Amino acid sequence: MPDYRKTPEAIAALSPEQFRVTQQNATERPGSGQYLENDAPGIYVDIVSGEPLFASADKYESGCGWPSFTKPIEPAHVSELRDASLGVVRTEVRSTHGDSHLGHVFPDGPADRGGLRYCINSASLRFIHRDDMAAEGYGAYIDQVEDIK
Repeated sequence: MPDYRKTPEAIAALSPEQFRVTQQNATERPGSGQYLENDAPGIYVDIVSGEPLFASADKYESGCGWPSFTKPIEPAHVSELRDASLGVVRTEVRSTHGDSHLGHVFPDGPADRGGLRYCINSASLRFIHRDDMAAEGYGAYIDQVEDIK
């Protein structure tokens, strides 16, 4: 099993925005994330630990201003925590091994795909194109990636 973890080197390599989002629980501005309109086939991994989080096949346009997914590619890599920081109870989503703040999950996703909307900050993610997945050690997930366009 790969060693997914937070390291000082990974933290030092983050941009200020990536650090603010993943380490300080911030949220990027809606509509500003680099992966919002990405429709290439591949997977999204934690920018800090590299653990696989979401597949392009589960990405959809929700209109919320952030990349949205119907489910994690590997449920064990996503932790869900109660968040009442804005005076409203929400469910925060964090990477299990990297402990990166990813975003939130809401029960208003497509009903025919499970009903969940994982609303995720692009700043917490790194995209790996399907063509590069095997070379980067994510070959086991290629069967979960479909050609979207």
